[in-house]
Amino acid sequence: MDTTPAPLNAPHRTALITGATAGIGEEFAEQLAAQGRHLVLCARDAEALARVAHRLESRYAVHVETLIGDLLTEEGIKAVEKRLSSDIDPVELLINNAGFGLIHGFTSSDWDDERDHWRIHTEIPLRLMHTAIPAMIQRGGGRIINIASIAAFTGVSTYSAAKRAIVEFSEYASRRYKERGVSVTAVCPGMTRTSFHERMNMNVSRVPKIAWLQPEQVVLESLHASATGKTLCIPSRRYRLARFLLRFIPAKTAQKVVANSASSTKR
Repeated sequence: MDTTPAPLNAPHRTALITGATAGIGEEFAEQLAAQGRHLVLCARDAEALARVAHRLESRYAVHVETLIGDLLTEEGIKAVEKRLSSDIDPVELLINNAGFGLIHGFTSSDWDDERDHWRIHTEIPLRLMHTAIPAMIQRGGGRIINIASIAAFTGVSTYSAAKRAIVEFSEYASRRYKERGVSVTAVCPGMTRTSFHERMNMNVSRVPKIAWLQPEQVVLESLHASATGKTLCIPSRRYRLARFLLRFIPAKTAQKVVANSASSTKR
């Protein structure tokens, strides 16, 4: 079996993106549509899905399907699983991007929020991969991109723990299934200019300009890493350096940095 990843510009191959109506997810949709890929966009907001789908179809003349639903519900995730297992216009690229953050510490957050936060970043991607990988193997191969975070290497929050878990699984899955034609890449961006922090009600005014990445760069580097079969992608040189330095910074020090950032939260 040929295990060479499909080229970036493979025409009319279908990509499925969760959390596709804003930020990194929407940028994935934009760049993949520009390559001529057909898309399956998944999100909870029907109006936003329709807006993004219409724009991409009009601009790039690609076919865009929409799946409206909450991945934290059984109905929502089953709809995505059904699409991943379909042999009609099969999904060759799965992008697990959906997620949200919590501004408060573990014991200060409601348990229901902590549970859903953990599920959306770990259980839901695992479940979608559990469906996607066998289908991809049967068809001769495919690719998966899991959006993690540079926080995976800090060890200071449940968000860090969840992202570390998905990095670890991606590394395992890449080793386990690459010879059968399935490539799995974990992407660990740093601070990125999206609505993610706004939705958390987090004041990021103290974050220096040099720390910010643009979604365009994150997605471009992610797609290249996936197409070349890389297991781990840390967009930008400065965050690759940060990951190296984090190996030598005590966890307590990293935790203080995070705590100081959180102290500026909007009330």
